[in-house]
Amino acid sequence: MNENNNITDKEFWDNYWRNYQYDKIPQKVVFEKFMPKLTRGISFIEIGGFPGVYAAYFYQRGIRDVTILDFHINKEIVRNFEKINDLPESTIQCIDKDFFAFSSEKKYDVVFSSGFIEHFEDTRDVIARHVDLLSEKGQLLIIIPNFLGLNGELQRKYDRENLDAHNLQSMKISYLKEIMCSFNLYDVSVDYLGKPMLWLEPKPEHRKRRKWVKMLSYAAKLFPVKGKLLSPYIAIYARK
Repeated sequence: MNENNNITDKEFWDNYWRNYQYDKIPQKVVFEKFMPKLTRGISFIEIGGFPGVYAAYFYQRGIRDVTILDFHINKEIVRNFEKINDLPESTIQCIDKDFFAFSSEKKYDVVFSSGFIEHFEDTRDVIARHVDLLSEKGQLLIIIPNFLGLNGELQRKYDRENLDAHNLQSMKISYLKEIMCSFNLYDVSVDYLGKPMLWLEPKPEHRKRRKWVKMLSYAAKLFPVKGKLLSPYIAIYARK
């Protein structure tokens, strides 16, 4: 962790995305229960949104003005992703910029991030910058992985590098609630999300392990108890 708030750097993300295949828009998302509210908006931005999978998902659900902001954007990959999924070229607007050096007069009806805020030291500052992008009727949805339970122990044993790239403090429900109470927002909720799930990142060294981790994940779904031990994600929702 360094003094400029970042826990990760561009080299980390170059290596991260090298192991991923991005060709399909998901049919289901873990935050589906929020979609009836979110799709009332007409503009969307995802912070840390490369390669544009969720932007494309929101586009398919009716929000036509979709943008991704990331300091790691390969536009060729984004355009190819659009082509594969029969989206008009340049559907996904790209802002290739460091979030902490970004300011915008344009405000958005939906401000979204998934797997982003936990990569920084100052959680409140990162959330506050999300809030600053909300339009007058804007809605905020932030998804954070939960590494304070069984999934975190899995990372600790087999992928310490990945675990160390996360600020575990940002995964504490009480801490997040305290932060969210400091903003002038409505309908604030901070809660665990999703059926039990375990995973390892698709790195070459995990190829064999991921098979039994997937089996263990299926077994965990037999115990659909929401909480720190087994829930895979945390969701923060609020509106202006």
